Amino acid sequence: MAQENETKILNIDFKKLERKLSQIGAVKAGEVFFRSISFDFPGFPLDKDASWIRLRDDGKKVTLAYKKRLGVTGVKGQNDSGMEEIEIIVSSYEDTISLLKKIGMIEKFSQEKKRITWKKGSVTFDIDTWPRLNTYLEIEGENWTDVDATVLELGFDLKDKVICSATQIYELNGINDKDYIIMNFDKWVKRDGSIC
Repeated sequence: MAQENETKILNIDFKKLERKLSQIGAVKAGEVFFRSISFDFPGFPLDKDASWIRLRDDGKKVTLAYKKRLGVTGVKGQNDSGMEEIEIIVSSYEDTISLLKKIGMIEKFSQEKKRITWKKGSVTFDIDTWPRLNTYLEIEGENWTDVDATVLELGFDLKDKVICSATQIYELNGINDKDYIIMNFDKWVKRDGSIC
């Protein structure tokens, strides 16, 4: 079990950020397209505890994770105190879906995401693009001192940092992910089956 030392900077200027990453000596490490499904039990008891199960496929490996927001301050405040994560590698996306359903879990929603990763030393920069959201930056390091130093090195203010989930960012944009079963780049389907 690990607590992530990770923060987000929202509503970035993508081209300006990539230039700045290059200027500070970061190296582009790759681009990935993710597909994922969030799971819960009927009635969403994990959601009520600010946690969820995520199955994710990046085209090279499939991972299953338990994630929990820590020190939850709600959506508007955004800045939780962190995120707990337990992640394992599994052999099959489809078989893991079947296993989770067999133990009584249900799909909350499926999503897609595009990620461009840069690295500098032990710090990772993920530029994430989700359907219907402005692109944002995640900065993760071995400790908060490294994360904060990097935020400043990129020219941001420490008050620009937010610690929150993608769900919270959707809610800040007036979208409740629990209203949807599919949230992909080319298709959004509401829980009632309507396409929007």
